[in-house]
Formats: sequence, structure tokens, C-alpha cells
Amino acid sequence: MALGKIADNRADHWGAQFRKGCLEMAILASLWKSRLYGLEILRRLERSSSLGLAEGTLYVILNRLKADGLVHSEWVDAGSGHPRKYYWLTASGKDRLRTMARFWVQFSGDLDALLEPVLSGRELASVHR
Repeated sequence: MALGKIADNRADHWGAQFRKGCLEMAILASLWKSRLYGLEILRRLERSSSLGLAEGTLYVILNRLKADGLVHSEWVDAGSGHPRKYYWLTASGKDRLRTMARFWVQFSGDLDALLEPVLSGRELASVHR
């Protein structure tokens, strides 16, 4: 395997790991304003193409968040004969999300300042759209 190909694979792996680490915060943030059922959470995340994820992955994360006491859930009859499981943030979930958001704003601001000279003005503008 060529050295460039190895470097590309490592970069892809790094990006996937970074994205994976941010999904918990994204899921919690999607629940900030209201309770949502799984498909609504997926749709909200998919509005930003970089946050889309597989349905199975969503439910694994939601179950972990529930076990950690960060979200509650409840089955609700949707009137169509197909019940939906709704999720919402607990007080601990809101506190955790605030902490994560504060960290993210500081961290991303610091990183943006370091990366600014790396990307041209045009590249930066296209990334921040």
C-alpha cells in the first residue's frame, strides 16, 4: 500500500472517530427544545449532512444516554396503531449538555484560531456555511 493511501486511511479514521465523539452532544442538543421520537431525531441530525447516522447507531447512543440518566423515554400511541418512543432531556441531561456546549465553544474557538492560517479565506467561508 502506498504511503499516501495509508495517510488517507488514517485521516478518514480520525474524522470518523472525531464525528463519533460529537454525536452524543448532537443528539442531546436535538432534544434541547422538545421531546422527539427516534425518526425525528434522525431527521434533525440529517439536516446537517455531516451529522447523519444510522438508525441503529442512534438507538445504541440513546440507550446509553438513558442508562446514564441523561434522557427519559416513553412509548406513546401515535393514533395510527404504531406507538412511538419519545425521548427528552432530564435535568442532568440539560446540565451535561450545557457543560459540553461550553467546552465545545472554547475548544472550537481555540482550534479555529490555530487553523485560520492553514485554510484560505475562500476555504474558511465555504466550511462555515
